[in-house]
Amino acid sequence: MLDTSEAIIDRKRRARRITTSLRKLYPDAGCALNFNTPFELLVSTILSAQCTDLMVNKVAPNLLGKFPTPRKLAAATPRTVEKIIHSTGFFRQKTKSLLNASKKIVTDFGGEVPDTMEGLLTLPGVARKTANCVLGTAFGKNEGVVVDTHVGRLAERLRLTWTGRNSKDALRIENDLRELFARKDWTYLSHALILHGRQVCPARKPKCAECELARNCPSTGTLD
Repeated sequence: MLDTSEAIIDRKRRARRITTSLRKLYPDAGCALNFNTPFELLVSTILSAQCTDLMVNKVAPNLLGKFPTPRKLAAATPRTVEKIIHSTGFFRQKTKSLLNASKKIVTDFGGEVPDTMEGLLTLPGVARKTANCVLGTAFGKNEGVVVDTHVGRLAERLRLTWTGRNSKDALRIENDLRELFARKDWTYLSHALILHGRQVCPARKPKCAECELARNCPSTGTLD
């Protein structure tokens, strides 16, 4: 993708139009993971790796019902946690992350989930994707854009980034999106693109004829 001044201006214009379209399509777009507290969202986000939101929403209440706070989860035995979260996959690594993150929250943050990027990234098992989700969704802080497979796929198809076919460069994609979209929209953008990716623009057989973003999507060949 040629990053001339004209190309950047064009992408910013399309980004504004895309935001407007998404707001009309998904005015109430939000996190698909159920939570009441930052800790609950942190736990659910860690569990969501390579797992569906539907499964996480079934499993997380069982775990949090027994261990509702960082202090209680930090004191749990690995075997107990593994048994509860087994159906989410990668349960041993997730158990390790959950227990170690909880312990660090207790020892370093007084038992409260940190509300800064720097603090969250010190927690075992937490990278930018999880930190962005917790900050934006639980704390209302637009520090970044959550880039999952849906967001990454749509960013490339809409030519809002260009990392090459099958690229996994989430940080590059996030930085590109942060430059194009208003900061106040970052958290909403993630949720809306995920919804659109699931409902209209899946990896296979995207529904371009039904897509309200088609007029702003170079991939369709119908760009206004």
